[in-house]
Amino acid sequence: MPLNVSLVSADAEVWSGEASIVVAKTVLGEIGFMPGHEPVLAILAEGQVRITETSGTKIVANAQDGFLSMEGDDLTIVAGNAALIS
Repeated sequence: MPLNVSLVSADAEVWSGEASIVVAKTVLGEIGFMPGHEPVLAILAEGQVRITETSGTKIVANAQDGFLSMEGDDLTIVAGNAALIS
């Protein structure tokens, strides 16, 4: 079962879809998420969010000023600023 991921900025949805793994930078360091991960609520640090879709396609976004929340297989990343870079 994949992760259901939503990456949003203050003014728009940046990316949403299914992923096999997501790596994001928090104020305590990088953290990786896969299906079945324990629930997490963390403060987002400025840096890259790296998403690997279930197809294997890699998505990279810059994000800063926000938080991320993992509950079940739903990962939500809310950033003040976020934009895809590839």
